[in-house]
Amino acid sequence: MLLNLLKAKIHRATVTHAELHYEGSCAIDGRLLDISGIREYEQIHIWNVNQGTRFVTYAIRAEEGSGTISVNGAAAHLAAIGDLVIIAAYGQCDEAEAAKFKPTCVYVDRDNRLTHTNQSIPAQAA
Repeated sequence: MLLNLLKAKIHRATVTHAELHYEGSCAIDGRLLDISGIREYEQIHIWNVNQGTRFVTYAIRAEEGSGTISVNGAAAHLAAIGDLVIIAAYGQCDEAEAAKFKPTCVYVDRDNRLTHTNQSIPAQAA
């Protein structure tokens, strides 16, 4: 059996652009793509912390070190400049791989500059 697991996430990035008339996708600072392991053209899920919207698109590379998070095309209706978003990618593993797998979690500041990475998500307190 294959399991869908969180492969990587960029946590609480700030939307810098919302380009309705662009061809679609989400442009992400190339450095953040490289650190997270999210590949250009890979399917991503975006969860808008401010608006509560969720949508699926694909990643494209923005200039390295630019801090760009640009939600493009029709998805631009679901995010505004300044919104906080969580960008996630998933992968498939068999059960043996899943037992050893750890996701790459990338954390950024308000300017989308790397603060730290982690390979786990803290347990939620009661």
